[in-house]
Amino acid sequence: MDFTINWKEKMAFSGVTPSGHEFIMDAAAEVGGENTGPRPTELLLQAVAGCTGMDIISILHKMRLEPASFQMDVTGERAEEHPKRFTSIAIHYAFDGELPEDKVIRAIQLSKDKYCSVSHSLNAEITVSYSINGVKGNNSI
Repeated sequence: MDFTINWKEKMAFSGVTPSGHEFIMDAAAEVGGENTGPRPTELLLQAVAGCTGMDIISILHKMRLEPASFQMDVTGERAEEHPKRFTSIAIHYAFDGELPEDKVIRAIQLSKDKYCSVSHSLNAEITVSYSINGVKGNNSI
């Protein structure tokens, strides 16, 4: 995979992904940006969530299961010192629908331990939890 990122002005950069999607990244005004796009670190956390979410939906579909809704709440903790990398990321998966808990756990485990290339590319501890129809799961993942 390769692509080019172009500096626009101040702290803004733009590019086109290999799949043809344009994007802009920028910084906050207090550090020289104009806030015209998300920060790279915001995109990184969203990429982790998107990757694992796509894995889980794909796995649930293979199990012939369809959530009525699915939401992820993501929290990232960063180091105080530069490079201020993510040291931990917590993801809570909230599902609604007729979903057997063991199947949900299995889909989460497969994404976490095997399939999500984005999370496996990071040097951060990633913890997960889940709820189904508003009931928090008791099983550890």
